[in-house]
Amino acid sequence: MRFLVVDDSSTMRRIIINTLHKLGHQDVVEAANGREGIDRVTEGPVDLIITDWNMPEMNGIEFIRSLRAMNGQQQVPVLMVTTNAAKDDIVEALRAGVNNYVVKPFTPDTIREKIDAVMAR
Repeated sequence: MRFLVVDDSSTMRRIIINTLHKLGHQDVVEAANGREGIDRVTEGPVDLIITDWNMPEMNGIEFIRSLRAMNGQQQVPVLMVTTNAAKDDIVEALRAGVNNYVVKPFTPDTIREKIDAVMAR
């Protein structure tokens, strides 16, 4: 499986990538914002996207809406990992096309459970 991790924090990208590696997922590409995320998707297929919400240039919601508008990208699973914990934020993310939602801080077990849940759909 090929993962795309989109987060403006290089530290958070590293934490998520290290978590994925520990879970046995070695094929991971990264992007620092939604625009770079769209570029990575056009460079080659990804099987699951993990994205932050709050990023410069193109935030996570804008990224997901752009992704879902792209030909062939409507079904790619998206897991949002963010500090936005308000119910309204979660509803907005789900309406934009997020498949599951994790509030920071998180544990590796939480990431594994959410990935498993998204991939089971």
